[in-house]
Amino acid sequence: MKPTSPHMPLLCLGLIALAGCGKSEAPPKPSPPDVTVFTLHPTDAPVIQHLQGRLSAYRTADVRARIAGVLLKRTYKEGTDVKEGQLLYQIDPAPYRATLNTDLGQLAEAKASYFNYHSIAERYRQLIGRHYISQQDLDTAEANERNAAASVTAAQATVDNARIQLGWTSVRAPIAGRAEQQQYTEGAMVGASGSDSGTSGTLLTTVDQVDPLYVNFNIAVSDLNRLQMEAAKGGASLSSQQAQIHLTLPDGTPIPQVATMDFSSVLTDSTTGAVSLRATLPNPDRLFYPGQYVQLAAGLGTLHSVFVVPGAALQRDTQSAYVLTVDKDNKVVRKNVTGESLTDKGWIVTSGLQDGDRVVTDGIQLATNGATVSPHEAAPAASSSAPAAASSAKQS
Repeated sequence: MKPTSPHMPLLCLGLIALAGCGKSEAPPKPSPPDVTVFTLHPTDAPVIQHLQGRLSAYRTADVRARIAGVLLKRTYKEGTDVKEGQLLYQIDPAPYRATLNTDLGQLAEAKASYFNYHSIAERYRQLIGRHYISQQDLDTAEANERNAAASVTAAQATVDNARIQLGWTSVRAPIAGRAEQQQYTEGAMVGASGSDSGTSGTLLTTVDQVDPLYVNFNIAVSDLNRLQMEAAKGGASLSSQQAQIHLTLPDGTPIPQVATMDFSSVLTDSTTGAVSLRATLPNPDRLFYPGQYVQLAAGLGTLHSVFVVPGAALQRDTQSAYVLTVDKDNKVVRKNVTGESLTDKGWIVTSGLQDGDRVVTDGIQLATNGATVSPHEAAPAASSSAPAAASSAKQS
């Protein structure tokens, strides 16, 4: 029997070690990708349209010369606020005062004649019963009395007209507001018939009421139709109300006052396909002027029982708009939805979603339909998705 080599155990151990190294372990499974989700619940969502509008005066009144004469003076400062009934211009009243005095004299003469004829008629009515006068004399006296009374009425009307014309020599503000630049200076001859636009009366200035102001804007009738159809298709309802409108200047400066919708036309402009709307804007400090352009976010009402989806969550392809949701097993499920971007907080979805759906808002590129993911609830701020994200999704 051969003696055992002292190196034999070491050799066997080496072979065992080499045999063990030859086995390959399976690589660990990759962990599901992390995604951020936002849980949806039905809510009431305001419908917002971003449009351009223009301010106009609440009321505008022309200040015109209603009688002919020489303009003596202007009594207001151009570009300042005036009160209703305040004197603005003075036309030379001398000829109209003389006319009034003449008419007053004729009225006094007519009244004197009436007094004489009335006295005669009264005396004859007393004598007729005693048979001192004939019936014909009484009829003549009463006819003269009636003619004299008619003359008094005519003379009184002439005096009233003369007083009106004399009053028109003082040109007053028809409304309270801001008086504009004068059109004629002192010494100018103005008349009751003006050459401007075929109107009567020389235009002296205008007065604009600038508190409040009107905000005039248009909205495409197709947008209104789409909104109504989306609401009907998704079983939602749109409530009409006095909507509030937030305004900004063209440079982005916000206007602190909030405008209120007060008029909506029922007619569509055949050339533009738009409907005219109007809002009222308080202007207590007179900071804004008629003719200014403004940007406005118009609230057109409220959609009820809809879902507001963060802008980053809604995607579009050739088929439809859709969102990626995560079910109870943490699997990604695509859901086609119907909705339009009509609110500053995201997309208003009227159909395709259910209460409690978790939509993917971040990590969408890692979430594919049917894949398992590791969802994390978004912070509350995620519900206020940037409008820019929604706008880019709409354009895609």
